[in-house]
Amino acid sequence: MSLTDRQLLSGDSAIALAALHGGVALGTGYPGTPSTEILEYLSHLGGKAQWAPNEKVALEVGIGVAYGGARSLVTMKHVGLNVAADPLFSVAHTGVVGALVIVSADDPGMASSQNEQDNRRYAVAAAVPMLEPADSQEAYDYTLAAIEISERWKIPVLLRVTTRVCHTQAPVQPRAAVVPPKPHFEHDLRGRNLIPSNARPAHRRLRQKLSEMTDWSEITPLNHVISGDKKLGIITSGVCFMHAREAFPDASFLKLGFTHPLPLKKIAEFVGSVERCVVIEEGDPYLADAIRAAGLAVESKPEMFRFGELNVDRVRRILAHDNSPEPVRPPGKPPELCDGCGHHVVFQALKNLDCIVAGDIGCYALGVLPPYSAMDCCVCMGSSIGIGLGLRHVLPDAEAKRVVSVIGDSTFVHSGMTGLAEMIYNPPPTGHVVVILDNSTTAMTGHQEHPGTGRTLDHAATGKIVYEDLGRALGIEEVRVFPLGKDCAEFQQLIVEALASEKLVLIVARRPCVLAAKSIRDYENRDKCSTGCSAQEVLAQ
Repeated sequence: MSLTDRQLLSGDSAIALAALHGGVALGTGYPGTPSTEILEYLSHLGGKAQWAPNEKVALEVGIGVAYGGARSLVTMKHVGLNVAADPLFSVAHTGVVGALVIVSADDPGMASSQNEQDNRRYAVAAAVPMLEPADSQEAYDYTLAAIEISERWKIPVLLRVTTRVCHTQAPVQPRAAVVPPKPHFEHDLRGRNLIPSNARPAHRRLRQKLSEMTDWSEITPLNHVISGDKKLGIITSGVCFMHAREAFPDASFLKLGFTHPLPLKKIAEFVGSVERCVVIEEGDPYLADAIRAAGLAVESKPEMFRFGELNVDRVRRILAHDNSPEPVRPPGKPPELCDGCGHHVVFQALKNLDCIVAGDIGCYALGVLPPYSAMDCCVCMGSSIGIGLGLRHVLPDAEAKRVVSVIGDSTFVHSGMTGLAEMIYNPPPTGHVVVILDNSTTAMTGHQEHPGTGRTLDHAATGKIVYEDLGRALGIEEVRVFPLGKDCAEFQQLIVEALASEKLVLIVARRPCVLAAKSIRDYENRDKCSTGCSAQEVLAQ
Protein backbone atom coordinates (compact mmCIF):
# COMPACT_ATOMS: atom_id res chain seq x y z
CA MET A 1 0.00 0.00 0.00
CA SER A 2 1.28 3.44 -0.91
CA LEU A 3 1.71 5.98 1.90
CA THR A 4 -0.70 8.24 0.01
CA ASP A 5 -3.52 5.66 -0.07
CA ARG A 6 -6.45 6.15 2.33
CA GLN A 7 -5.51 4.62 5.68
CA LEU A 8 -7.02 3.88 9.09
CA LEU A 9 -4.74 5.69 11.55
CA SER A 10 -4.66 6.88 15.14
CA GLY A 11 -4.09 10.59 15.65
CA ASP A 12 -0.52 9.87 16.74
CA SER A 13 0.18 7.87 13.57
CA ALA A 14 -1.46 10.56 11.44
CA ILE A 15 0.85 13.22 12.91
CA ALA A 16 3.84 11.01 12.16
CA LEU A 17 2.73 10.43 8.57
CA ALA A 18 2.18 14.17 8.08
CA ALA A 19 5.65 14.85 9.47
CA LEU A 20 7.10 12.45 6.90
CA HIS A 21 5.07 13.95 4.04
CA GLY A 22 5.80 17.48 5.25
CA GLY A 23 9.55 17.01 5.01
CA VAL A 24 10.37 17.02 8.73
CA ALA A 25 14.11 16.47 8.97
CA LEU A 26 14.09 15.33 12.61
CA GLY A 27 11.49 14.28 15.14
CA THR A 28 12.59 14.33 18.76
CA GLY A 29 10.89 14.12 22.14
CA TYR A 30 10.53 12.20 25.37
CA PRO A 31 8.09 9.27 25.63
CA GLY A 32 4.91 9.98 27.55
CA THR A 33 1.32 8.81 27.12
CA PRO A 34 -0.53 9.80 24.97
CA SER A 35 2.25 11.13 22.66
CA THR A 36 4.71 8.21 22.61
CA GLU A 37 3.60 6.51 19.41
CA ILE A 38 4.23 9.58 17.21
CA LEU A 39 7.99 9.22 17.05
CA GLU A 40 7.86 5.43 17.09
CA TYR A 41 5.63 5.45 13.99
CA LEU A 42 7.72 8.14 12.31
CA SER A 43 10.77 5.91 12.74
CA HIS A 44 8.77 2.92 11.47
CA LEU A 45 7.89 4.87 8.33
CA GLY A 46 11.55 5.60 7.69
CA GLY A 47 11.68 9.15 9.08
CA LYS A 48 14.45 10.30 11.37
CA ALA A 49 13.28 10.15 14.98
CA GLN A 50 15.09 10.02 18.29
CA TRP A 51 14.43 10.07 22.03
CA ALA A 52 15.97 12.90 24.03
CA PRO A 53 16.92 12.69 27.73
CA ASN A 54 14.00 15.04 28.54
CA GLU A 55 11.56 17.43 26.90
CA LYS A 56 13.71 20.53 27.42
CA VAL A 57 16.61 18.96 25.56
CA ALA A 58 14.24 17.71 22.86
CA LEU A 59 12.90 21.20 22.25
CA GLU A 60 16.40 22.69 22.24
CA VAL A 61 17.46 20.15 19.60
CA GLY A 62 14.33 21.01 17.61
CA ILE A 63 15.19 24.71 17.86
CA GLY A 64 18.65 23.98 16.47
CA VAL A 65 17.12 22.10 13.54
CA ALA A 66 14.78 25.04 12.84
CA TYR A 67 17.61 27.59 13.16
CA GLY A 68 19.37 25.57 10.47
CA GLY A 69 16.49 26.07 8.05
CA ALA A 70 15.15 22.51 8.35
CA ARG A 71 11.79 21.31 9.68
CA SER A 72 11.49 19.77 13.14
CA LEU A 73 8.78 18.02 15.16
CA VAL A 74 9.04 17.91 18.97
CA THR A 75 6.64 15.64 20.87
CA MET A 76 5.72 15.35 24.55
CA LYS A 77 2.80 14.82 26.88
CA HIS A 78 1.25 17.82 28.57
CA VAL A 79 3.40 17.81 31.73
CA GLY A 80 6.47 17.55 29.50
CA LEU A 81 5.82 21.07 28.29
CA ASN A 82 6.40 22.25 31.86
CA VAL A 83 9.95 20.93 31.50
CA ALA A 84 10.35 22.53 28.06
CA ALA A 85 8.74 25.85 28.98
CA ASP A 86 12.04 27.73 29.37
CA PRO A 87 13.18 27.36 25.74
CA LEU A 88 9.56 27.62 24.50
CA PHE A 89 9.07 31.15 25.81
CA SER A 90 12.43 32.30 24.45
CA VAL A 91 12.22 30.73 20.99
CA ALA A 92 8.88 32.49 20.51
CA HIS A 93 10.92 35.72 20.72
CA THR A 94 13.91 34.65 18.61
CA GLY A 95 11.74 33.09 15.95
CA VAL A 96 12.89 30.28 13.64
CA VAL A 97 13.84 29.79 10.00
CA GLY A 98 12.62 26.28 9.33
CA ALA A 99 9.39 24.94 10.83
CA LEU A 100 9.21 24.10 14.53
CA VAL A 101 6.06 22.15 15.46
CA ILE A 102 5.61 21.26 19.14
CA VAL A 103 3.08 18.54 19.94
CA SER A 104 1.51 18.85 23.39
CA ALA A 105 -0.55 15.73 24.11
CA ASP A 106 -2.94 16.62 26.93
CA ASP A 107 -4.57 13.96 29.10
CA PRO A 108 -8.04 15.04 30.32
CA GLY A 109 -9.21 12.55 32.92
CA MET A 110 -5.62 11.55 33.74
CA ALA A 111 -5.63 8.16 32.04
CA SER A 112 -1.89 8.02 32.68
CA SER A 113 -0.79 11.30 34.25
CA GLN A 114 -0.32 13.05 37.57
CA ASN A 115 -2.53 15.99 36.62
CA GLU A 116 -4.91 17.15 33.87
CA GLN A 117 -3.50 20.61 33.20
CA ASP A 118 -4.83 22.39 30.12
CA ASN A 119 -1.90 23.38 27.92
CA ARG A 120 -3.94 25.77 25.82
CA ARG A 121 -2.89 28.29 28.45
CA TYR A 122 0.73 27.84 27.33
CA ALA A 123 -0.07 29.20 23.86
CA VAL A 124 -1.33 32.42 25.44
CA ALA A 125 1.48 32.70 27.98
CA ALA A 126 4.27 31.97 25.47
CA ALA A 127 2.54 33.97 22.68
CA VAL A 128 2.65 31.19 20.09
CA PRO A 129 -0.04 30.06 17.63
CA MET A 130 -2.01 26.90 18.42
CA LEU A 131 -3.95 24.32 16.42
CA GLU A 132 -6.39 21.74 17.81
CA PRO A 133 -7.38 18.78 15.60
CA ALA A 134 -10.61 16.87 16.25
CA ASP A 135 -9.76 13.52 14.62
CA SER A 136 -7.03 11.65 12.75
CA GLN A 137 -7.66 13.39 9.42
CA GLU A 138 -7.32 16.76 11.08
CA ALA A 139 -4.27 15.57 13.02
CA TYR A 140 -2.67 14.89 9.64
CA ASP A 141 -3.92 18.10 7.99
CA TYR A 142 -3.16 20.35 10.96
CA THR A 143 0.39 19.05 11.26
CA LEU A 144 0.99 20.15 7.67
CA ALA A 145 -0.78 23.44 8.40
CA ALA A 146 1.44 23.95 11.46
CA ILE A 147 4.53 23.54 9.28
CA GLU A 148 3.21 26.17 6.87
CA ILE A 149 2.25 28.60 9.66
CA SER A 150 5.60 28.16 11.39
CA GLU A 151 7.57 28.96 8.26
CA ARG A 152 5.24 31.80 7.18
CA TRP A 153 5.56 33.70 10.47
CA LYS A 154 8.95 32.28 11.54
CA ILE A 155 7.52 31.13 14.85
CA PRO A 156 7.07 27.83 16.75
CA VAL A 157 3.56 26.37 16.57
CA LEU A 158 1.81 24.41 19.33
CA LEU A 159 -0.19 21.42 18.06
CA ARG A 160 -2.44 20.57 21.01
CA VAL A 161 -3.99 17.10 20.93
CA THR A 162 -5.70 15.03 23.61
CA THR A 163 -5.79 11.37 24.58
CA ARG A 164 -8.96 10.64 22.61
CA VAL A 165 -7.54 12.13 19.41
CA CYS A 166 -4.14 10.48 19.90
CA HIS A 167 -5.42 6.95 20.38
CA THR A 168 -8.65 6.79 18.34
CA GLN A 169 -8.36 5.43 14.80
CA ALA A 170 -10.14 7.12 11.92
CA PRO A 171 -9.78 7.22 8.11
CA VAL A 172 -7.05 9.50 6.76
CA GLN A 173 -6.55 10.57 3.16
CA PRO A 174 -2.91 11.66 2.91
CA ARG A 175 -1.46 14.06 0.38
CA ALA A 176 1.62 13.71 -1.77
CA ALA A 177 4.90 14.33 0.00
CA VAL A 178 6.56 17.71 -0.45
CA VAL A 179 10.19 18.56 -1.10
CA PRO A 180 11.42 20.42 2.00
CA PRO A 181 13.77 23.40 1.85
CA LYS A 182 17.49 22.69 1.98
CA PRO A 183 19.02 23.32 5.42
CA HIS A 184 21.26 26.37 5.52
CA PHE A 185 22.53 28.55 8.35
CA GLU A 186 22.43 32.34 8.28
CA HIS A 187 23.95 34.45 11.05
CA ASP A 188 21.42 36.49 13.05
CA LEU A 189 23.22 37.65 16.15
CA ARG A 190 20.64 40.24 17.17
CA GLY A 191 17.68 37.99 16.53
CA ARG A 192 18.88 34.91 18.40
CA ASN A 193 20.83 36.31 21.34
CA LEU A 194 18.28 37.42 23.91
CA ILE A 195 20.28 39.95 25.83
CA PRO A 196 18.03 42.84 26.94
CA SER A 197 18.94 45.17 24.05
CA ASN A 198 17.92 42.45 21.58
CA ALA A 199 15.00 41.03 23.55
CA ARG A 200 13.06 44.31 23.68
CA PRO A 201 12.67 44.66 19.90
CA ALA A 202 12.15 40.89 19.67
CA HIS A 203 9.11 41.21 21.93
CA ARG A 204 7.68 43.90 19.65
CA ARG A 205 8.24 41.71 16.59
CA LEU A 206 6.50 38.81 18.36
CA ARG A 207 3.44 40.93 19.15
CA GLN A 208 3.32 42.12 15.54
CA LYS A 209 3.30 38.50 14.37
CA LEU A 210 0.41 37.76 16.74
CA SER A 211 -1.48 40.74 15.40
CA GLU A 212 -1.06 39.47 11.84
CA MET A 213 -2.09 35.96 12.85
CA THR A 214 -5.17 37.34 14.61
CA ASP A 215 -6.29 38.89 11.31
CA TRP A 216 -5.54 35.62 9.52
CA SER A 217 -7.54 33.62 12.08
CA GLU A 218 -10.67 35.48 10.91
CA ILE A 219 -10.37 34.15 7.37
CA THR A 220 -8.64 30.77 7.65
CA PRO A 221 -10.83 27.73 6.89
CA LEU A 222 -9.37 26.16 10.03
CA ASN A 223 -12.07 28.20 11.81
CA HIS A 224 -15.41 27.72 10.10
CA VAL A 225 -19.17 27.85 10.66
CA ILE A 226 -21.45 24.87 10.09
CA SER A 227 -24.92 26.30 9.56
CA GLY A 228 -27.87 24.77 11.36
CA ASP A 229 -30.73 25.63 13.66
CA LYS A 230 -30.32 29.25 14.81
CA LYS A 231 -31.97 28.47 18.14
CA LEU A 232 -28.76 26.78 19.32
CA GLY A 233 -25.18 27.68 18.51
CA ILE A 234 -22.20 25.73 19.81
CA ILE A 235 -18.60 27.00 19.84
CA THR A 236 -16.12 24.19 20.26
CA SER A 237 -12.72 22.77 19.30
CA GLY A 238 -10.83 19.51 19.19
CA VAL A 239 -12.54 16.23 19.95
CA CYS A 240 -15.36 18.08 21.76
CA PHE A 241 -16.69 18.99 18.31
CA MET A 242 -17.29 15.29 17.64
CA HIS A 243 -19.19 14.83 20.91
CA ALA A 244 -21.27 17.97 20.43
CA ARG A 245 -22.09 17.22 16.78
CA GLU A 246 -23.31 13.76 17.71
CA ALA A 247 -25.34 15.10 20.64
CA PHE A 248 -26.91 18.01 18.69
CA PRO A 249 -26.58 17.34 14.95
CA ASP A 250 -29.08 20.07 13.98
CA ALA A 251 -27.37 22.89 15.90
CA SER A 252 -25.24 25.63 14.35
CA PHE A 253 -21.51 25.22 15.04
CA LEU A 254 -18.45 27.41 15.06
CA LYS A 255 -15.64 24.90 14.89
CA LEU A 256 -12.32 26.38 15.92
CA GLY A 257 -9.19 24.65 14.69
CA PHE A 258 -6.83 27.64 15.04
CA THR A 259 -7.42 28.46 18.69
CA HIS A 260 -4.72 31.02 19.43
CA PRO A 261 -4.93 33.80 18.59
CA LEU A 262 -8.73 33.57 18.48
CA PRO A 263 -10.94 35.05 15.69
CA LEU A 264 -13.02 37.26 17.99
CA LYS A 265 -14.79 39.05 15.14
CA LYS A 266 -15.91 35.74 13.65
CA ILE A 267 -16.94 34.57 17.11
CA ALA A 268 -18.95 37.75 17.68
CA GLU A 269 -20.76 37.32 14.37
CA PHE A 270 -21.61 33.73 15.25
CA VAL A 271 -22.83 34.61 18.74
CA GLY A 272 -25.06 37.31 17.24
CA SER A 273 -26.51 34.90 14.69
CA VAL A 274 -27.97 32.40 17.19
CA GLU A 275 -30.50 32.67 19.99
CA ARG A 276 -28.50 30.64 22.51
CA CYS A 277 -24.74 30.12 22.35
CA VAL A 278 -22.88 27.52 24.41
CA VAL A 279 -19.14 26.85 24.57
CA ILE A 280 -18.27 23.14 24.79
CA GLU A 281 -14.68 22.35 25.79
CA GLU A 282 -12.76 19.94 28.01
CA GLY A 283 -10.59 21.09 30.88
CA ASP A 284 -10.29 24.79 31.63
CA PRO A 285 -12.86 27.28 30.29
CA TYR A 286 -10.13 28.63 27.98
CA LEU A 287 -12.46 29.52 25.10
CA ALA A 288 -15.33 30.68 27.32
CA ASP A 289 -13.08 32.96 29.37
CA ALA A 290 -11.61 34.61 26.27
CA ILE A 291 -15.00 35.04 24.61
CA ARG A 292 -16.62 36.48 27.73
CA ALA A 293 -13.65 38.79 28.25
CA ALA A 294 -14.48 40.21 24.80
CA GLY A 295 -17.94 41.12 26.10
CA LEU A 296 -19.83 38.32 24.36
CA ALA A 297 -22.66 36.52 26.15
CA VAL A 298 -22.05 32.79 25.96
CA GLU A 299 -22.80 29.92 28.29
CA SER A 300 -20.00 27.82 29.73
CA LYS A 301 -20.04 24.46 31.44
CA PRO A 302 -20.57 24.15 35.20
CA GLU A 303 -17.49 23.46 37.34
CA MET A 304 -18.39 19.77 37.72
CA PHE A 305 -17.69 19.21 34.00
CA ARG A 306 -14.21 20.70 34.25
CA PHE A 307 -12.93 17.34 35.44
CA GLY A 308 -12.27 14.39 33.14
CA GLU A 309 -13.09 13.90 29.48
CA LEU A 310 -16.34 14.96 27.91
CA ASN A 311 -18.55 12.57 25.95
CA VAL A 312 -21.91 12.74 24.21
CA ASP A 313 -23.89 12.18 27.41
CA ARG A 314 -21.98 14.84 29.34
CA VAL A 315 -22.47 17.34 26.51
CA ARG A 316 -26.21 16.71 26.61
CA ARG A 317 -26.19 17.28 30.37
CA ILE A 318 -24.35 20.59 29.93
CA LEU A 319 -26.87 21.84 27.39
CA ALA A 320 -29.78 20.68 29.58
CA HIS A 321 -28.36 22.42 32.69
CA ASP A 322 -28.35 18.99 34.36
CA ASN A 323 -26.03 19.43 37.34
CA SER A 324 -27.23 16.37 39.20
CA PRO A 325 -24.49 14.02 40.46
CA GLU A 326 -23.03 11.85 37.75
CA PRO A 327 -23.07 8.07 38.10
CA VAL A 328 -20.06 6.80 40.02
CA ARG A 329 -17.80 4.64 37.90
CA PRO A 330 -17.42 1.09 39.19
CA PRO A 331 -13.96 0.57 40.67
CA GLY A 332 -11.54 -1.17 38.38
CA LYS A 333 -8.79 -3.57 39.31
CA PRO A 334 -6.01 -1.58 40.99
CA PRO A 335 -2.73 -1.63 39.04
CA GLU A 336 0.13 -3.54 40.56
CA LEU A 337 3.76 -4.33 39.95
CA CYS A 338 4.27 -7.20 37.52
CA ASP A 339 5.01 -10.63 38.94
CA GLY A 340 8.75 -11.11 38.91
CA CYS A 341 9.50 -7.37 38.87
CA GLY A 342 12.68 -6.52 40.77
CA HIS A 343 10.94 -3.55 42.38
CA HIS A 344 9.10 -5.95 44.73
CA VAL A 345 12.34 -6.60 46.59
CA VAL A 346 13.05 -2.89 46.98
CA PHE A 347 9.65 -1.88 48.30
CA GLN A 348 9.40 -4.88 50.61
CA ALA A 349 12.71 -3.89 52.20
CA LEU A 350 11.71 -0.21 52.51
CA LYS A 351 8.39 -1.21 54.08
CA ASN A 352 10.07 -3.61 56.51
CA LEU A 353 12.41 -0.82 57.64
CA ASP A 354 9.61 1.78 57.89
CA CYS A 355 11.61 4.14 55.67
CA ILE A 356 10.38 7.59 54.67
CA VAL A 357 10.41 7.21 50.89
CA ALA A 358 10.53 10.09 48.40
CA GLY A 359 9.41 8.49 45.16
CA ASP A 360 9.24 9.46 41.52
CA ILE A 361 7.36 9.04 38.22
CA GLY A 362 7.49 5.56 36.72
CA CYS A 363 5.93 2.13 37.07
CA TYR A 364 7.67 1.82 40.45
CA ALA A 365 5.24 4.50 41.65
CA LEU A 366 2.94 1.50 42.16
CA GLY A 367 4.95 0.95 45.34
CA VAL A 368 2.54 3.44 46.91
CA LEU A 369 -0.30 0.88 46.60
CA PRO A 370 -0.91 -2.27 48.63
CA PRO A 371 0.62 -4.63 49.50
CA TYR A 372 3.59 -2.30 50.16
CA SER A 373 2.17 1.22 50.61
CA ALA A 374 5.83 2.16 50.87
CA MET A 375 6.17 5.44 48.97
CA ASP A 376 5.37 8.72 50.71
CA CYS A 377 5.33 11.17 47.77
CA CYS A 378 5.42 11.30 43.98
CA VAL A 379 5.35 14.82 42.54
CA CYS A 380 7.10 15.12 39.18
CA MET A 381 9.94 13.72 37.11
CA GLY A 382 13.18 13.77 39.08
CA SER A 383 11.69 15.27 42.24
CA SER A 384 12.50 12.35 44.54
CA ILE A 385 16.11 13.31 45.21
CA GLY A 386 15.45 16.99 45.93
CA ILE A 387 12.43 16.22 48.11
CA GLY A 388 14.38 13.56 49.99
CA LEU A 389 17.17 16.04 50.63
CA GLY A 390 14.69 18.64 51.86
CA LEU A 391 13.25 16.14 54.32
CA ARG A 392 16.73 15.23 55.51
CA HIS A 393 17.59 18.88 56.14
CA VAL A 394 14.65 19.59 58.48
CA LEU A 395 13.49 16.38 60.16
CA PRO A 396 14.72 15.35 63.60
CA ASP A 397 17.74 13.06 63.30
CA ALA A 398 15.78 9.92 64.14
CA GLU A 399 13.39 10.56 61.24
CA ALA A 400 15.96 12.07 58.86
CA LYS A 401 18.02 8.87 59.06
CA ARG A 402 15.05 6.93 57.62
CA VAL A 403 14.69 9.01 54.44
CA VAL A 404 15.43 7.28 51.12
CA SER A 405 14.97 8.65 47.58
CA VAL A 406 13.86 6.15 44.92
CA ILE A 407 14.07 6.92 41.20
CA GLY A 408 13.92 4.87 37.98
CA ASP A 409 16.68 4.75 35.39
CA SER A 410 14.87 6.68 32.63
CA THR A 411 13.58 9.23 35.14
CA PHE A 412 17.07 9.63 36.57
CA VAL A 413 18.43 10.50 33.12
CA HIS A 414 15.47 12.82 32.54
CA SER A 415 15.76 14.96 35.67
CA GLY A 416 17.64 13.14 38.41
CA MET A 417 21.26 14.02 37.70
CA THR A 418 20.88 17.56 38.99
CA GLY A 419 19.50 16.07 42.20
CA LEU A 420 22.78 14.25 42.71
CA ALA A 421 24.62 17.52 42.09
CA GLU A 422 22.48 19.13 44.82
CA MET A 423 23.27 16.21 47.15
CA ILE A 424 27.01 16.75 46.69
CA TYR A 425 26.76 20.52 46.96
CA ASN A 426 24.42 20.75 49.99
CA PRO A 427 24.78 17.43 51.85
CA PRO A 428 22.47 16.95 54.84
CA PRO A 429 24.18 16.33 58.21
CA THR A 430 22.80 12.77 58.29
CA GLY A 431 23.88 11.97 54.73
CA HIS A 432 21.37 10.59 52.23
CA VAL A 433 20.53 7.39 50.36
CA VAL A 434 19.45 7.36 46.71
CA VAL A 435 18.30 4.15 45.01
CA ILE A 436 18.22 4.04 41.22
CA LEU A 437 15.86 1.28 40.10
CA ASP A 438 17.57 0.28 36.85
CA ASN A 439 15.32 -1.95 34.74
CA SER A 440 17.12 -1.04 31.48
CA THR A 441 14.11 0.54 29.78
CA THR A 442 11.42 3.20 30.00
CA ALA A 443 8.90 0.64 31.18
CA MET A 444 5.84 2.70 32.03
CA THR A 445 5.32 4.12 28.53
CA GLY A 446 5.97 0.91 26.60
CA HIS A 447 9.66 0.01 26.91
CA GLN A 448 11.34 2.84 25.04
CA GLU A 449 15.09 3.33 25.00
CA HIS A 450 16.93 6.14 26.81
CA PRO A 451 20.56 7.27 27.26
CA GLY A 452 21.10 4.71 30.01
CA THR A 453 20.24 1.69 27.84
CA GLY A 454 22.95 2.19 25.23
CA ARG A 455 20.40 1.95 22.39
CA THR A 456 18.67 4.57 20.23
CA LEU A 457 14.95 4.82 19.44
CA ASP A 458 15.28 2.12 16.75
CA HIS A 459 17.31 -0.04 19.20
CA ALA A 460 20.67 0.49 17.46
CA ALA A 461 23.74 0.55 19.70
CA THR A 462 25.01 3.95 20.86
CA GLY A 463 26.77 5.58 23.81
CA LYS A 464 25.56 4.70 27.30
CA ILE A 465 25.41 6.48 30.65
CA VAL A 466 26.68 4.26 33.48
CA TYR A 467 25.06 5.47 36.67
CA GLU A 468 27.63 4.08 39.09
CA ASP A 469 30.47 5.71 37.12
CA LEU A 470 28.56 9.00 37.11
CA GLY A 471 28.02 8.80 40.87
CA ARG A 472 31.70 8.21 41.51
CA ALA A 473 32.68 11.03 39.13
CA LEU A 474 30.42 13.41 41.07
CA GLY A 475 32.18 12.48 44.29
CA ILE A 476 29.51 10.41 46.05
CA GLU A 477 31.18 8.66 48.99
CA GLU A 478 29.56 5.23 48.67
CA VAL A 479 28.38 3.77 45.33
CA ARG A 480 26.99 0.24 45.29
CA VAL A 481 25.56 -1.88 42.48
CA PHE A 482 23.09 -4.52 43.59
CA PRO A 483 21.70 -7.19 41.23
CA LEU A 484 18.12 -7.66 42.37
CA GLY A 485 16.85 -11.17 42.94
CA LYS A 486 13.84 -12.69 44.69
CA ASP A 487 15.18 -12.54 48.25
CA CYS A 488 14.97 -9.09 49.83
CA ALA A 489 17.03 -9.91 52.95
CA GLU A 490 20.39 -9.01 51.38
CA PHE A 491 19.05 -5.80 49.84
CA GLN A 492 17.40 -4.88 53.14
CA GLN A 493 20.73 -5.30 54.92
CA LEU A 494 22.35 -3.02 52.33
CA ILE A 495 19.75 -0.30 53.08
CA VAL A 496 20.31 -0.72 56.84
CA GLU A 497 24.06 -0.22 56.41
CA ALA A 498 23.59 2.75 54.05
CA LEU A 499 21.23 4.53 56.46
CA ALA A 500 23.49 3.86 59.43
CA SER A 501 26.58 5.18 57.65
CA GLU A 502 25.25 8.76 57.58
CA LYS A 503 27.12 9.17 54.29
CA LEU A 504 26.00 10.06 50.80
CA VAL A 505 25.14 6.69 49.28
CA LEU A 506 24.08 5.81 45.74
CA ILE A 507 22.67 2.31 45.21
CA VAL A 508 22.03 1.08 41.66
CA ALA A 509 19.51 -1.74 42.07
CA ARG A 510 19.69 -3.48 38.70
CA ARG A 511 17.46 -6.02 37.02
CA PRO A 512 16.01 -5.78 33.48
CA CYS A 513 12.24 -5.38 33.25
CA VAL A 514 10.70 -8.85 32.99
CA LEU A 515 8.54 -7.74 30.06
CA ALA A 516 11.49 -6.27 28.13
CA ALA A 517 14.22 -8.77 29.09
CA LYS A 518 13.89 -10.94 25.96
CA SER A 519 13.92 -7.94 23.64
CA ILE A 520 16.96 -6.54 25.43
CA ARG A 521 18.81 -9.84 24.95
CA ASP A 522 17.82 -9.91 21.27
CA TYR A 523 19.13 -6.37 20.71
CA GLU A 524 22.39 -7.20 22.45
CA ASN A 525 22.85 -10.38 20.40
CA ARG A 526 22.06 -8.49 17.19
CA ASP A 527 24.75 -5.94 18.02
CA LYS A 528 27.48 -8.54 18.51
CA CYS A 529 30.21 -8.10 15.92
CA SER A 530 32.13 -10.89 14.21
CA THR A 531 34.89 -10.68 16.83
CA GLY A 532 32.43 -11.42 19.58
CA CYS A 533 32.54 -7.87 20.94
CA SER A 534 29.32 -6.05 21.57
CA ALA A 535 28.75 -2.72 19.85
CA GLN A 536 29.15 -1.04 23.24
CA GLU A 537 32.56 -2.66 23.69
CA VAL A 538 33.58 -1.53 20.21
CA LEU A 539 32.49 2.04 20.98
CA ALA A 540 34.53 1.96 24.20
CA GLN A 541 37.72 0.82 22.45
